[in-house]
Amino acid sequence: MTSAEAHYQKMTETPVSRLILNLGIPTTISMLITSIYNMADTYFVGTLGESAQAATGVLFTVQAIMQGLAFMLGHGGGTFVSRALADQDTEEATMYISTSFFTGAGVGLVICTFGLLFLEPLVRFLGSTDTILPHAMDYGFWILLAAPVIICSLILNNGLRYEGKAFYAMFGLTTGGLLNILGDYILVMKLHLGVYGAGLATAVSQLVSFAILLTMYLKMAQSTIRFRSVSRKIKTYLSICRVGLPSLIRQGLTSVTMGLLNNLTKPFGDAAIAAMSVVNRYSNFLMCVGLGMGQGFQPVASFNYRAKKYDRVKKGLVFTMCFGLVFIGGFALLSMVFAEPIIGIFQKSPEVIAIGSVALRFTAFGMMFMPFSVPVNMLYQSIQKPTISSVLSLIRSGAVTIPMLLIGVPLLGLIGIQIAQPTADVIAGLLSIPFIVRFLRSNPKE
Repeated sequence: MTSAEAHYQKMTETPVSRLILNLGIPTTISMLITSIYNMADTYFVGTLGESAQAATGVLFTVQAIMQGLAFMLGHGGGTFVSRALADQDTEEATMYISTSFFTGAGVGLVICTFGLLFLEPLVRFLGSTDTILPHAMDYGFWILLAAPVIICSLILNNGLRYEGKAFYAMFGLTTGGLLNILGDYILVMKLHLGVYGAGLATAVSQLVSFAILLTMYLKMAQSTIRFRSVSRKIKTYLSICRVGLPSLIRQGLTSVTMGLLNNLTKPFGDAAIAAMSVVNRYSNFLMCVGLGMGQGFQPVASFNYRAKKYDRVKKGLVFTMCFGLVFIGGFALLSMVFAEPIIGIFQKSPEVIAIGSVALRFTAFGMMFMPFSVPVNMLYQSIQKPTISSVLSLIRSGAVTIPMLLIGVPLLGLIGIQIAQPTADVIAGLLSIPFIVRFLRSNPKE
């Protein structure tokens, strides 16, 4: 049996729940580690004061943009890689992953170049106050310098997942994440390099992670990465971007929303910006369980839908939703009960704890609806129905949140900022239910 035949058998005959867990748990672990090292930046920088901590929240917007572009190329190209492998066509799979990888490298270089040239106006635009500005520039220098490897690492990570090699993707990201935490401890706490040290630790860890992921891909994947395989057809790029668009919307609009949130929070002071930064980082940590299992479901859905194993796709959708309801629901309830101690881990300021605990309770309630919106969003993206997925992404990422901020803040003040994203999560979850029912009731021939 060839490797292509063995992979086909694994993806179409392994019990769905076990297959999703095999792919989803490593993805979840890698996302949790990534989120932990983001929170490590928040924790270690938090020891330097409110303004320094708020700077990491300002730059979180830039990181979200880079992640959005990387996920668009990684998920878009990865879906076609999975389809090609279902057809046992490794040359086509190589073409798609090579095109995504080198396009991502080019995009990263553009972001790096223009970001560094216009660093000060950029961080001001994203919500820096005069007191936050020097910290944001120190942190932003390293984040922007590392843009090409950050984007390419995420593309490689997603490529490995769609190849069914989630464990190797986890190893690459986890190693980088642990190195980032160690670097934060040494550079911030021991060498007293402040926010500059936190940014340097992030950049170095991303470079190490990239090197590991590239080595893993070249050695373990059925497809490979080579420059001569990059497509010269505009149709290929449009196809990758079309299928990956929901991922860009999810992350890109999130970054726009975060920039708007930071600017609208300015009048309430650095403590409010720091509090919302802590809540956003922590909620991103909780989301990893839902998103990680959802991303484990994506290659299963894409591969089996292409192979016309529709019942397996439906079983996978139900399993992913139930898993998310148990785990995200449990974490959300704990966050509501222990909101003050959780915020207190990252910032001891009573004002930050007071603002952050209220925001965290609202956020946790909204996240209880994510097990409905995330799996169905990823389902329609994986089966190449990106219009539905894009609309659902739009609702959660900006179509509700941005109007809520623009209307709610003048009317309600700080509470308008705290309820904007949770409201979007609730609405997105409720609107996803009809699409779930629609897919489960469809009866295409196996």
